[in-house]
Amino acid sequence: MSLLEFNHVFFKNGDKTILRDLSVSIDAGDFVSIVGPSGSGKSTFLKLCCHLISPTGGTLTFHGQAIETIEATTLRKKIAYCFQTPYLFGERVLDNIAFPYVIRNTSVDHARVEALFSSFQMTTEYLQKDIKNLSGGEKQRIALIRSLLFTPEILLLDEVTSALDVTNTAIVEQVIASLHDKGMTVLWITHNPEQSRRHANKVLTIDNGEIRTLEAIR
Repeated sequence: MSLLEFNHVFFKNGDKTILRDLSVSIDAGDFVSIVGPSGSGKSTFLKLCCHLISPTGGTLTFHGQAIETIEATTLRKKIAYCFQTPYLFGERVLDNIAFPYVIRNTSVDHARVEALFSSFQMTTEYLQKDIKNLSGGEKQRIALIRSLLFTPEILLLDEVTSALDVTNTAIVEQVIASLHDKGMTVLWITHNPEQSRRHANKVLTIDNGEIRTLEAIR
């Protein structure tokens, strides 16, 4: 079943064409590694997937509905985007963890929070920490926890382990692989050839704004 479908999608920034004539379907339950040279349009592709930007040509659908017709808040709850450089707001970690509950006008699920912190090998003592005192690896894990408190249908990961050490990379990979095993659809940009094939069932190669290959590896 196709969740996301690109049909002859283009994206231009001024006179520059970033992506051209992309046609590809992402199926429910896919784990797609997105690879290709730097500057080839991979991050732009992910931003289109969650409508952070709009196609300048062609059509992009989510569950068969044109993505631009879906209310932004509704879409953000179903498709989560994690940036290469994590962005935390407020003063404490708690500000970030409480936010997804605040916008849904619901109480914090403390059991869910504790379970996610545990899965990323952290304790809830972090909730009271000042975000300015966190390491890069800690910030990235907090940003991922924030995105996963309410399980999205699709998780978009833009080189989230590129600045992490081996230990933190292994922790993040294990959590993401576990979520995929439970049915989450994952799109993961990586420049690491081994990482690209470790958990994915498909490898999508984007080069110079075009899809070169979509390889099924499982």
